[in-house]
Amino acid sequence: STQSTWVFGGKDRRPCHQWVASAVFSQPPIGTVGYTEEDAAKKYKRLAVYKSSFRPMVHTMTLEETKTFMKLLVDADTERVVGVHMVGNDAAEILQGVGIAVKMGARKSDFDATIGIHPSAAEEFVTMRTPSYFYVDGDKVDKL
Repeated sequence: STQSTWVFGGKDRRPCHQWVASAVFSQPPIGTVGYTEEDAAKKYKRLAVYKSSFRPMVHTMTLEETKTFMKLLVDADTERVVGVHMVGNDAAEILQGVGIAVKMGARKSDFDATIGIHPSAAEEFVTMRTPSYFYVDGDKVDKL
């Protein structure tokens, strides 16, 4: 781990606690990395919020009504992805990978330029094209 190589291995790999992905192993699972919508709206002058709610393809032939919810928070001035949230199957697994991208400073255009794995819930993060709404100076608005 980063912590053990820093403390015991003599390597300067200090952990970055700002972009730690986390999960709640509930039913359905929850995964998150970065700022909450509320905190991001306060921190960034202009924030774009992308949201998606859908029934995963894996359940199209079943009677199960399971839904997945995803949200991307993007600093509209720099395009940096500053928050990613998911409720649904495999949220922990998906957000671990997304957490790497967020920690590396991924921009919305990086997500847009990524070809999704089809059919998978994770592909939704790279196919969200239109913001659901915005925040300007902390106030929620429909467009910039």
